[in-house]
Amino acid sequence: MYLLDTNHCSLAIKNQPDILSQLAVLAQTQIATCVIVQAELIYMAENSQRRESNLNRVTEFLKNISIYAIDSVTAEIYGALQAALMRQFAPKEKSKRRKTRLIDIGLSQHDLWIAAVALQHNLTIVSADSDFQRIKTVGSLSVENWYMANNQ
Repeated sequence: MYLLDTNHCSLAIKNQPDILSQLAVLAQTQIATCVIVQAELIYMAENSQRRESNLNRVTEFLKNISIYAIDSVTAEIYGALQAALMRQFAPKEKSKRRKTRLIDIGLSQHDLWIAAVALQHNLTIVSADSDFQRIKTVGSLSVENWYMANNQ
């Protein structure tokens, strides 16, 4: 089963052919996303020039796929991933590492939450975002990119 990241959901909503053809091959039950992506899509639509139209398109797209929530198990996975990423990419000196945030090492908290959901439910993340490649270095995360412009 696949968990679509924000960029792939956005491309699907915009009718990008690479994404739509891949989605057409899969059963609707094989496609999911999570509440973090839902929030990002709503934020993007709220800040767009065609707010109402884009909110409707987001709602229409999301009603056809499963949306995973975040719970205490997700939080445990998130915490373990963040600790592992800090050990790998943050400064080695403890006093500096304590002050280091994910953004300081080039990672998004949102992407870490999405990765935690994917690991919790054994999902393959579908994204063009390089954060997931870095997260893969500390976890057994499966990642695919269906957007052909980024695969060349």
